[in-house]
Amino acid sequence: MKIIKRNGAEVTFNPQKIIDAIKKANVTVAKSLRLTDDQIEDATAVVAAECETCGHTVTVEEVQDMVEDQIMSKGAFSVARNYITYRYVQNLKRQTNTTDDRILSLIECNNEDVKQENSNKNPTINSVQRDYMAGEVSKDLANRILLPQEIVDANKEGLIHFHDADYYAQHMHNCDLVNLEDMLQNGTVISDTLIEKPHSFPTACNIATQIIAQVASSQYGGQSISLTHLAPFVDVSRKKIKKQFVEEMAELNLEMDEEAVDKMVEKRLLEEIRRGVQTIQYQVVTLMTTNGQAPFVTVFMYLNEARNPQEKHDLALIIEETLKQRYEGVKNEEGVWITPAFPKLIYVLEDDNVHEEDPYFYLTKLAAKCTAKRLVPDYISEKIMRKYKLSKGEKEGEGDVYTCMGCRSFLTPDRSGNGYNNIANAGNYEPGKPKYYGRFNQGVVTINLVDVALSSEKNMDDFWRIFDERLELCHRALLCRHNRLKGTTSDAAPILWQFGALARLEKGQVIDPLLYDGYSTISLGYAGLYECVRYMTGHSHTDKEATPFALSVMQHMNDKCNEWKAASNIDFSLYGTPLESTTYKFARCLQKRFGIIPGITDKGYITNSYHVHVSEEIDAFTKLKFESAFQQLSPGGAISYIEVPDMKDNLEAVTSVLEFIYENIMYAELNTKSDYCQECGFDGEIRIVEDDGKLVWECPKCGNRDETKLNVARRTCGYIGTQFWNQGRTEEIRDRVLHL
Repeated sequence: MKIIKRNGAEVTFNPQKIIDAIKKANVTVAKSLRLTDDQIEDATAVVAAECETCGHTVTVEEVQDMVEDQIMSKGAFSVARNYITYRYVQNLKRQTNTTDDRILSLIECNNEDVKQENSNKNPTINSVQRDYMAGEVSKDLANRILLPQEIVDANKEGLIHFHDADYYAQHMHNCDLVNLEDMLQNGTVISDTLIEKPHSFPTACNIATQIIAQVASSQYGGQSISLTHLAPFVDVSRKKIKKQFVEEMAELNLEMDEEAVDKMVEKRLLEEIRRGVQTIQYQVVTLMTTNGQAPFVTVFMYLNEARNPQEKHDLALIIEETLKQRYEGVKNEEGVWITPAFPKLIYVLEDDNVHEEDPYFYLTKLAAKCTAKRLVPDYISEKIMRKYKLSKGEKEGEGDVYTCMGCRSFLTPDRSGNGYNNIANAGNYEPGKPKYYGRFNQGVVTINLVDVALSSEKNMDDFWRIFDERLELCHRALLCRHNRLKGTTSDAAPILWQFGALARLEKGQVIDPLLYDGYSTISLGYAGLYECVRYMTGHSHTDKEATPFALSVMQHMNDKCNEWKAASNIDFSLYGTPLESTTYKFARCLQKRFGIIPGITDKGYITNSYHVHVSEEIDAFTKLKFESAFQQLSPGGAISYIEVPDMKDNLEAVTSVLEFIYENIMYAELNTKSDYCQECGFDGEIRIVEDDGKLVWECPKCGNRDETKLNVARRTCGYIGTQFWNQGRTEEIRDRVLHL
């Protein structure tokens, strides 16, 4: 059995330390008030048993709380008082170097909390450690100086989660949609070097990857680009290739009819497209940003975004090549083809690619094949999104279709209806056209819905009162995020604010106008709707008796966002938090505050956003249909998923799911497994087993548990992780049931 020390290091549980600690307090009181040796051993045994059955790896503080309870339960109050006093004094001494201890422990790679905080960061390499070190200092500054104490305390207790506190000291935003079209068509500047409009498709792709890397190093969240912005350069290459080919033929005194020439040009063009797409794939995977990981980038594939038939044809060529290369994968250090985490791909299901008779159905079949093997692309329904995302003046069914920012965070529709009068000074502004590329999200704060429910003790009046108190706490925390960005000058991140990624502001100009009027969003996250509803009603939110209450909770959060928006002119929006490492944090905090409650706090995780619990038996179509109502009430971002077995030999079933997504839900994904053992070559599912109270990954063929020799790719709901996960998320992955 393991416990987690104050610096985050994980060590073997040693009951002798409990005995020694009690004995030290014991000798400080009169003999008549002391515990006997048998009582001390009994108290130690009870604490050890509680730790064993706690459901998660306990912390030193939790062990000490248990010890206090045991001493007092035996009536030795003087001993307990001295034990508590000693603990308090030691804590005061410790406060001066907590940050130092955490930094040193992560450098030595034994800080469990930090080293598995992000499933796409390898904590053993220097660049990641450097980012984590800076993050620990930033969090220390935020907690001691920059944030109000009530926010710090609420975050520590798990009532809320103040996301990305390790970046709060800097004036940085979360995620965005990169205006790649403006940067490619009108030029940009990278590292003080002018980058002009490219003269071929491969060059455009190369510039795009450089932009991606620069953007990733200037913010802390995900970014998205559209392949549509690269499509015009296919025809640039086509004309360039044709000119060169005709010149070659003339030099050789050869003649060829126009049809034959065009055929040869298209053949060479496809090779250029292959090289360009390969540049994006490999550059994104191999680039290392300043935060020690590959850029968190999403690539958007939407045929109807093209502006003319030629551009749509060329966009289809790019999409086809992108899917083919992603299906193939990338080679690991052993030369084996594996599934990369990035770029994340999003494919739009639209009116001309969903049904077998549709002209672009061949691309959807290829997407299905890719999903079955490599987990991507994810899918947006054009039909459903046009119902939900209505810019000013638009009618249901005629709304806008656009990508999320990275994983799942969606911009609010353009409420100006005219691109916000181009306050960002973009070079590709079109009056009267809704604007999405160039907009961004300011940050996220998440409410722990499970804690709200448990704090109410099932009293509905208390529930709504506490709910409002916690929501107002989130509101104040979000305003801290907003106010931290106010006054930021464009010089803080020139690639973003001066050279087109988000704006083309003057040097020294503040970004404040971009923080209001809906140009950017700020997100109220939420977690644990399932557990919240189950505790308050006794039923899963999928039960018809409990669904109305679940929907009322969602609506209440939306109402609050609208209320805050009306008061401040800031676009607050409800966001279904993906809850990677925070799922474990919230679970531990709940267990500490409320103990083990079967079905509520008996796991090392709580459920992401509105999702059906991972262990609940439900078929894929019922799950997607049920969650679609909740997705509509999560306009700031949400994604639904189904767990499926190996579908590589059943692509018809995959395409039937995709057709269902098109008709019923805005944004969804299919989760399968894509693993490889470097020791024995096993390419099936790497399993999760328990060893001494800890969950570990193990090859079922050879028993290999060395994570450096295992390639495991799993969804963390919205994006793929490949660097393993903390204990809470690992438990959640283990508990997932199949839906198909």
